Amino acid sequence: MRHDDPGRLAAEEELSHAGVRPEQASPAYEGAPVIQAERLLTPEEERMSDRLLLRRDRPSMVRTAVAVNVGAILCALSYVLFQAPNNLATGGASGMAIVISTLVPALPSDVALWAVNVALVVVGLIFVERRAVAWSVVASILLSVYVSVLQALVPVSGSVTGDLWIDLVCSLVLVAAGAGIAYNAGASTGGTDILVMALARHTSLPTGHAITVVNAVTACSGVALYGARTGIYCIIGLLLETVIVNGVLDDLKQHKVCTVVCRQPARVQEFVVRRLARTATVWLAYGAYTGRELSVVMTVLTRSEALRLEKYLRGIDPDAFVTYVNTSQITGHGFRWV
Repeated sequence: MRHDDPGRLAAEEELSHAGVRPEQASPAYEGAPVIQAERLLTPEEERMSDRLLLRRDRPSMVRTAVAVNVGAILCALSYVLFQAPNNLATGGASGMAIVISTLVPALPSDVALWAVNVALVVVGLIFVERRAVAWSVVASILLSVYVSVLQALVPVSGSVTGDLWIDLVCSLVLVAAGAGIAYNAGASTGGTDILVMALARHTSLPTGHAITVVNAVTACSGVALYGARTGIYCIIGLLLETVIVNGVLDDLKQHKVCTVVCRQPARVQEFVVRRLARTATVWLAYGAYTGRELSVVMTVLTRSEALRLEKYLRGIDPDAFVTYVNTSQITGHGFRWV
């Protein structure tokens, strides 16, 4: 339908399907955005939307605590099972502890880890946001505790798999997963992650590159202390960790930029605002082939929200044209930690 009659209101059955009363909507045409979302939400819906946006902007204490514990456990498993037994000083507080315990044989690796973490926490208190530092302090303590407990329960003195390369890969996967989960919740796994957060906050270095800068000295020291073979594995591990951490972070933070062209843009707009508690940008355009005026709705959603939108579009307009673009770098209200 063309945008010809400025006085025509959408039919009542058209609006009721979207949960909108006719008196609430401006003139609704096929191919034109008309509903002002701020007029659709009840006061209670507005309050619920504000609470949801606040949760998106700042992860809950429970979510952050779970993420920090999971990250610390994964890093502790990497250290006890793969790093320490093979002298894989690929970086981080764990790598520094391995180097220090090698230079000072009388110093147990878990005590060296405690010493390194305490020193790094002091640095974090000066250069990093207090909230992040608080969780980093907790993470550093948890990492040391989990390492001590695991060493007591599962003492490992040699390669678990019998292959240094497999041990290195397993170590990197655990560290990258733990660090990615913690970073995604706005915290860290402690240790040199505090320095990474400081570099990322005060410089333009991406997170993966910041990790490389912080851990390069530790990894390179493996050549001098443990020989060419182990040292090269440490350097390779450091380079691979950069790639893996970036990959994990991108996957955890991935969102969909959804651009919709359909015959029912008002319903799409209402669904995004009311059902998904998101917003959208709507603009008028025209079809190159037909020359007809149409509306384009663009919104940014999580993967699960994008699936809900796709299912909804299939129900109201099977011929809708939709494009999805992956993104992991978003700045704005409702995307604080993305």
